[in-house]
Amino acid sequence: MKKGKRYVEATKIVDKSATYDVAEAVSLVKKSASAKFDETVEAHIRLGVDSRHADQQVRGAVVLPHGTGKKVRVLVFAKGPKADEAQAAGADFVGAEELIPKIQNDGWLDFDVVVATPDMMGVVGRLGKVLGPKGLMPNPKAGTVTMDVTKAIEDIKAGKIEYRLDKANIIHVPIGKASFSEEQLSDNFQTLMDAVIKAKPASAKGTYLRSVVIASTMGPGVKLNTTKLM
Repeated sequence: MKKGKRYVEATKIVDKSATYDVAEAVSLVKKSASAKFDETVEAHIRLGVDSRHADQQVRGAVVLPHGTGKKVRVLVFAKGPKADEAQAAGADFVGAEELIPKIQNDGWLDFDVVVATPDMMGVVGRLGKVLGPKGLMPNPKAGTVTMDVTKAIEDIKAGKIEYRLDKANIIHVPIGKASFSEEQLSDNFQTLMDAVIKAKPASAKGTYLRSVVIASTMGPGVKLNTTKLM
């Protein structure tokens, strides 16, 4: 695949064979983000676990101190007073059974996070085939199945992100925007890493952090020195 001129220029400032400490890596990512839009900065963390085993799952959520720089649209499945509470807390969409056909049949997916009260999970479960593959299914571990809908919405709007392993045992999550200061990106990255390291399964053997890379949307990946992160 032919690489764009900007990408080729950006790769010249990153040594592919080197690993960097957090401050250097963040600085390089910011320098290599040269697109005309505000690029998202993402972390890609390969772990030494096997996600096919239930006891080696790594999943959770963490509130980034400086947010993600993205406006997050929250859909809440709730009824009665809890629906009113969700509206008051700033949810973008609130509903119950009436949303099922809209999502299932009309393909409506204009939301980024789904929160549900426990009593609504029977209803939400019917959307598993649609929401599951998109990583939108509410989950107690991520704090998105809860009676405290106000806290859930406030945390999400403040910059709460969910992390989980893909099939290759890699976590991919945004840690901010290229327009963020180096300190903000470093703080967000460190907060994420602390959570991922804390979530290490007891059954995980060998090297836990196999590789950690940060990159902007259009920029090259910058490898971090994993020994300094543990």
